[in-house]
Amino acid sequence: MDFSARYVALGDSFTEGLGDADPSRPNGVRGWADLVAQQLAQSNDDFGYANLAIRGKKLRQVMAEQVDAAVALQPTLVTLYAGANDIFRPKVDIDRLMEDYEAGIGKISATGATLLLFTGFDARSSKVFGTMRGRTAIYNELLREIAENHGALVVDYWRFSEYRDWHMWAQDRMHMSTAGHINMANRVLAVLEHEGSLEVPPPVPQPQPARVEALRPMRVGPVNTQPRGWSAA
Repeated sequence: MDFSARYVALGDSFTEGLGDADPSRPNGVRGWADLVAQQLAQSNDDFGYANLAIRGKKLRQVMAEQVDAAVALQPTLVTLYAGANDIFRPKVDIDRLMEDYEAGIGKISATGATLLLFTGFDARSSKVFGTMRGRTAIYNELLREIAENHGALVVDYWRFSEYRDWHMWAQDRMHMSTAGHINMANRVLAVLEHEGSLEVPPPVPQPQPARVEALRPMRVGPVNTQPRGWSAA
């Protein structure tokens, strides 16, 4: 896919990069968006990149605080994932939430930038987040409709079965691991039709628990005090 060299990433902890630790960076994390930017920059010497995503932000906060800032940067590519922090709340009006989402998307699409959106993850295997599956499905259907209305690309996270493997998740089980972020970067690059991909690290072997065998009673006879090979005189 042909687009020029200004990429802006918007969203929450998913896009900021939580779970992919990198102490050398100001916020201590790297993440899929940084990896995508690195790959795109290899084919363009004038490439520019800004990641405006901030952990913990709900959808309306992302729209209010990040969209106008992104538009001011005159981007040619914008990625956006927001809404998970709303879906996980006890109560949420998804229809009204997505109305605000589309208003923000409209501002971005008016710039002519390539726009890439994400569906929410299918957390069927999670005892905690699996209860939000119905909400996420509604969110996803409304998002797909918004994407069609604005000619946006969609990364269909909902259908990525590899994320049912805990290798793709950090220890908190809420954010992607380094492997998960690398895999997501590859998924994004594929939607952008960018040649090349990153190698996803294999699972780290887990230590095996010590083997404990049941103790069996042992018959103890008279103690032989003579060294082996010796006989009493």
